[in-house]
Amino acid sequence: MLRLMTWNIRTGGRDRNGTDRRDRIVSVVTAQRPDVLALQELRGLDRTLGGLAQRAGMVPCLARSWFGQSVAVLVRPPLRVLRAGPVRRPFHHAAARVGVATPAGALTVFSAHLNPYSGGRRRIEAGWLAAAVRRTGGELAVLAGDLNTLEPAVDHAERLAGLAAGYRRRHLRRDGRTVDTRAVARLLDGGLVDLWARAGGDGPGGLTVPTGHGGAEFAGMRLDYLLATPALADRVRAVRVVRDGDADTASDHYPVLAELDVAPG
Repeated sequence: MLRLMTWNIRTGGRDRNGTDRRDRIVSVVTAQRPDVLALQELRGLDRTLGGLAQRAGMVPCLARSWFGQSVAVLVRPPLRVLRAGPVRRPFHHAAARVGVATPAGALTVFSAHLNPYSGGRRRIEAGWLAAAVRRTGGELAVLAGDLNTLEPAVDHAERLAGLAAGYRRRHLRRDGRTVDTRAVARLLDGGLVDLWARAGGDGPGGLTVPTGHGGAEFAGMRLDYLLATPALADRVRAVRVVRDGDADTASDHYPVLAELDVAPG
């Protein structure tokens, strides 16, 4: 069984007030032992990612940011990295593309962090990612990351009403009323499958923010996703949001962990 986890670790594991959360991040990763880990928000960690990966027993593949914060995919041996590089588009943050050899064949993992401020920009970035997934030409691919987008087909009015106006606008279209779910909708319309929904997920509703570490810009939301090609979605066995313990204060996002059956055939 392959364990795949995505996690926005917030500003590289360090806060502006000097709080260092990196030991807690390593603690969570060590406890969950993902075989593949997609990380977002690596501010300042670009230069020391190798040290964190070494502590976690994994091999890092970094994609640097154009404007914001870098992302990465970490792979645990004996899994082998086949190829790695960035998705070469001007994302607000970044997107990494990493090929991993598995018993079921090559698995392409994307780690992405979409624009936090503009739904229109998120939709454009989602289009770039959908095209990148199509270009892999393989059956097994997954997009993991902080998509900064509320899920379609869910009523978000009540939770958005509790946000300050500036934060609420991030999730509304230009009319100021319609909830903007277009980025995730575009990826789903492009054929990707929401693994949390496919596996039945865990309660409550797959919400990934906020945590005990804070997050005034959040109001009980699911912003972090694992979206897979249909062939890979058929192999999902379980998906859960990792809560409690160090996960409560290691970041303002909770990790999302999936178990995938990658046996041959």
